[in-house]
Amino acid sequence: MNDILIVGGGIGGLTLALELAQRGIAHRVFEAAPAIKPVGVGVNLLPHATKLLAELGLEGALARVAVETAESHFYNRFGQLIYQEPLGRRAGLGWPQFSVHRADLQAALMERAGEVELGKQCAGFEQDAQGVTLRFADGSSARGAAAIGCDGIHSVLRRQLFPQDGPPRYSGVNMWRGVTRWPPYLGGATMVRAGWLATGKMVIYPIRTHADGTQLVNWVFEIETPQHQQWDWNRKARVEDFFARVADWKFGWLDIPAMLRAAELVLEYPMVDKDPLTCWTHGRVTLLGDAAHPMVPRGSNGAGQAILDARALAEELARAAPQQALAAYEARRLAPTSNVVLENRRNPPDAILREVYERTGDKPFGRVDEVISPAELREISERYKRVAGYDRDALKQQEGTR
Repeated sequence: MNDILIVGGGIGGLTLALELAQRGIAHRVFEAAPAIKPVGVGVNLLPHATKLLAELGLEGALARVAVETAESHFYNRFGQLIYQEPLGRRAGLGWPQFSVHRADLQAALMERAGEVELGKQCAGFEQDAQGVTLRFADGSSARGAAAIGCDGIHSVLRRQLFPQDGPPRYSGVNMWRGVTRWPPYLGGATMVRAGWLATGKMVIYPIRTHADGTQLVNWVFEIETPQHQQWDWNRKARVEDFFARVADWKFGWLDIPAMLRAAELVLEYPMVDKDPLTCWTHGRVTLLGDAAHPMVPRGSNGAGQAILDARALAEELARAAPQQALAAYEARRLAPTSNVVLENRRNPPDAILREVYERTGDKPFGRVDEVISPAELREISERYKRVAGYDRDALKQQEGTR
């Protein structure tokens, strides 16, 4: 009866389970899938998130399966370097940036999270002054002190709380994502962003290193596409669907066409988010992660914000009764995450590529500092870090509270 009911066994839900367990707070996790399968592609964990995961005892497990990303590089579609910066510990921060396969991250969380009740598709809830009852599609139910919707962008709890919310908002950009086993490039720990959305943009980073020295490389191709009717998040696709756009992207540091031809998996789906809500909470029910604030994946920050949500909610549940705790959690997290959602639309880190694309008219440059100054490039990067909460000052402040 006093359990915190967690709807969804993804990154946010499992992290919340670990945070609650660390504080001795009873909880149950319900996952709609009948089995946990190794699906998906890459996830980036920025230093503000890896700090919290380290405090949950997960840094060693993640270091064994992830790549500790050392640098970020930005190129135009002609392979010319625009900007580079160190990341994580290489940048002098207290925590690493990890690039990891989603399945490896979920497995690390699952190993410590305890029992997850599978095959429990939530159909809705009722609440009263004493608690919340979840109803499941199989006819069963569960009763607890509060319910937390960690069930993603198509959240059942969000739909019941906000029936006028509507479908996801299409950004005008379509994506193809895949993974390829490939030799290391640029030292084996570099995230690359190249090109621009108008003509085609690639995001490339390694997420796993194999015993033979090869790496599993996560890649994303993004391009402006006015209309998109397909809302399946995991639709199988082909490299040939977009290959002509990058057929000549053969650079000294990576032959991108050859890497794409060797892909083990290709998925297609639209880049979507939702407008920020004015509240997440109604009584004993609230939302977390993508259920609360789905954002376009242009800042490598969706998983990180869910992890920050989980810490804030667990802290509030440890110090107050559920209804007061949920309200306090919302007060802490709603405005910061809304800012990230909007910044991901306006000026995420890849805005560096947009500026150079527009200023050069999509042509090669002689020297990049004749196009854009080093100070402007740094400010675009640092502004996003400040909004997202992982700039140097914010991390130092967090280090003081460790």
